[in-house]
Amino acid sequence: MMPLPRLDRLGVAFLIITIGAAALAPILALVVPHDSAFAMPPYVVALLGKYMCYAILAVALDLVWGYCGILSLGHSAFFALGGYAMGMYLMRQIGARGVYANPVLPDFMVFLNWKELPVAWWGFHSFAYASLMVMLVPGLLAFAFGWFAFRSRVTGVYLSIITQAMTYALKLAFFRNDFGFGGNNGLTDFKDILGFNVQSDATRAALFSLSALALALSYLISRAIVVSKYGKAVIAIRDAESRVRFLGYRVENYKLFIFVVSAVMAGVAGALYVPQVGIINPSEFDPGNSIEAVIWVAVGGRGTLVGAALGAVAVNFAKTYFTGVFPEYWLYALGGLFVLVTLFLPKGLIGLLNLRRPARPTPPTPTPTPSLAQQEEGAR
Repeated sequence: MMPLPRLDRLGVAFLIITIGAAALAPILALVVPHDSAFAMPPYVVALLGKYMCYAILAVALDLVWGYCGILSLGHSAFFALGGYAMGMYLMRQIGARGVYANPVLPDFMVFLNWKELPVAWWGFHSFAYASLMVMLVPGLLAFAFGWFAFRSRVTGVYLSIITQAMTYALKLAFFRNDFGFGGNNGLTDFKDILGFNVQSDATRAALFSLSALALALSYLISRAIVVSKYGKAVIAIRDAESRVRFLGYRVENYKLFIFVVSAVMAGVAGALYVPQVGIINPSEFDPGNSIEAVIWVAVGGRGTLVGAALGAVAVNFAKTYFTGVFPEYWLYALGGLFVLVTLFLPKGLIGLLNLRRPARPTPPTPTPTPSLAQQEEGAR
């Protein structure tokens, strides 16, 4: 069993806010009267739930980039694979309520004249099986990719380009209608999850709470790793990989473990994301999404975990606001934000907290009291 991690004040405050939001949001959305100033509209619940999923993805990326030095530009692939696994379960739950009323085949398969359910879809009528695939599929892909990449000692910008190529290849594959995952349109028109209507206010509030709790759990797992002896070795690999390898450590094993754990977290984020937005399609594999996630981590504070989550929420909140006010200028603003943070706030938004915290004065060094013999010698 993994021991509880040592938490600093910032981590404790983050957990209190996150868990408090998970408990408070359903009350504000379901119990408080809709005409009250404290009521939370359903669209706000769904929007905040999406932000929580993005925050989980940011924490997962910060684990590999901030602490292991692996700049992954392919984490959107793990996010999307987890989303597709959950989407396949939700599609199987539609059954005969679809447009073509086929109790087994999803509507897009009937439209494309598929005769039987593909092997890849077997078992997705079960929520337990789908939950397993949410973690297993991204984890296996990360393991296979990392096994060859890390043992080949691919590092730096070359590794980043390969991860980007991986997610782009998956995007092209999922766009194909004969691949069996809905093609360009993806998976949508979901009805139920565990027997509950995905469109109901109560289900949306529950999904938000689950996303917030998953964010808190992701932080605790990541924190437990980085403060352990294993995590200290990972940080040493980030700072001086060749020196750590010279000391006899199997660097590739450390990298592989962190990469797989991060991919599983990203898959869970994608699985929670899909029922809240109501659709999953190949655009989630877009390499631009991975680059945007890197910006979240950089803006919030790389190598802080809390800063990564804060950056994801802050940037996406700004995106939601400014795409409505200045839609044609948002991408320029996002790029400018990344440049400004890199130049003037290398520690991100979390670094502002350290700047505002007054430095503790250094205690004066006590002057040793001379002995009696020394005093007599000085008097002579």
